[in-house]
Amino acid sequence: MSVYDKYEVVIGLEIHAQLSTKSKAYTSDSTEFGSTPNTNISPISLGHPGTLPRLNKNNIEYGVRLGLAVNADIRERNEFARKNYFYADLPKGYQITQDTTPICNNGYITLFPNSSQERKINITRIHLEEDAGKSIHDQDPFHSLIDLNRAGVALVEIVSEPEIKSAEEAAEYVTQVRKLVRYLEICDGNMEEGSLRCDANVSVMLKGSNTFGERTETKNMNSIRNVKRAIEFEIIRQIDLIEAGGKINMETRSFNAADGSTFLLRSKEEAHDYRYFPEPDLQPTHVNEDYISKVKDTLPILPNDLYKKYTSEYGLSEYDANIIVESKPFALYFNEICNYTKNYKAAANWINGTVKSFLNKNAKSIEELTFLTPKDIAEIIELIDSGKISNTIAEQKIFPAKVSGNESAVEIAERLNLIQESGSDALEDYIKQVFEQNPSEVERYKNGEKQLTGFLMGQLMKVSGGKADPKKANQLLREMLT
Repeated sequence: MSVYDKYEVVIGLEIHAQLSTKSKAYTSDSTEFGSTPNTNISPISLGHPGTLPRLNKNNIEYGVRLGLAVNADIRERNEFARKNYFYADLPKGYQITQDTTPICNNGYITLFPNSSQERKINITRIHLEEDAGKSIHDQDPFHSLIDLNRAGVALVEIVSEPEIKSAEEAAEYVTQVRKLVRYLEICDGNMEEGSLRCDANVSVMLKGSNTFGERTETKNMNSIRNVKRAIEFEIIRQIDLIEAGGKINMETRSFNAADGSTFLLRSKEEAHDYRYFPEPDLQPTHVNEDYISKVKDTLPILPNDLYKKYTSEYGLSEYDANIIVESKPFALYFNEICNYTKNYKAAANWINGTVKSFLNKNAKSIEELTFLTPKDIAEIIELIDSGKISNTIAEQKIFPAKVSGNESAVEIAERLNLIQESGSDALEDYIKQVFEQNPSEVERYKNGEKQLTGFLMGQLMKVSGGKADPKKANQLLREMLT
């Protein structure tokens, strides 16, 4: 048994999601990403004397939306507090946050939904707060630079219970949270832009123990893959240190994506004293049942509900359903296709296959697919289902012409003379040509080499220019071979 098998891992995640509000949490400053540094600021976000914050009402709505989606308890009386600490990119010297009255408690995130690995990770709390600015250390060899555009941007922090048992589960947790906030349209989930950030609290203890080991907190992970890598490294580092007779210290660490290691940022021998006290410039905000009910009515259908609809009502496979619900824009596109066709399996095949392949090849998102509407896909499916074109012709001829022009699928098929021939007379003529061109193969077939059916069908499709109805042609071919 490996020495690592002696230990079990305890992981708790803190995820900060930047809310997709057009203005900041307590000011009207823009939240636009990529603006010139230090332009989305004002005396309020900079904390100048005499300025007063004003709560962005969307903060509350987005917090309630998230709480409803994770089955959390939503607090009626929401108070705000000042979290005091000094850092260069925190211009006010404090953050406005929620300390003892988070907007949500409890709830859960489901890992690996609809699989044998499915299990729930409980949520401790969800609270609202504002972001700090950004320190930049790699643009000047002698100085750190400060961009305060992000200071004051609205955040929601989701704190899990320490119930995650592996790096794989941690990555899945972040994946499910990102998917959820995107479906709810409260955060774009772009980790590379800092819209979604994850801090991982990791500890190890001997299997069977009831006492948690000392934990470390790892920050600075800008992708789900790096969350997994950082935790994997930290687990091994802690076990190796313990086995060598060392001691794990409570500390904050950062992640080096270049080599997959974590490194010390600062020790946390004692808990920070943030000197929380009630925010004197913001009155408590009340969230009543009527408001919660109204917000609930605006919730979109969520991924797990869509999955159940696709598998139970539409008869899709678990594989197809999981691929579609992975992305809300894909799910919406698929749903609209299904408004025009009842061949749900064909719709899934097209969106998961041909459409996705085209998008990947051309580095496009499905939102950019304005030249190929869901109705267009349904029209192609209808042509196939009616026997007018084959699936191969649709993929190889109709689809490429559709994405590069404005004609309908029917117009393309007619212009290119692709409409299948299913009449017996025409098919018999094609089959006779195949027999004349391949007499030895026909003779071998009649002598028992039945596997030559595929070859002869290929020749038939070649002779017909792909216009022969495959199903009827195959049936007639077998009849004429006997």
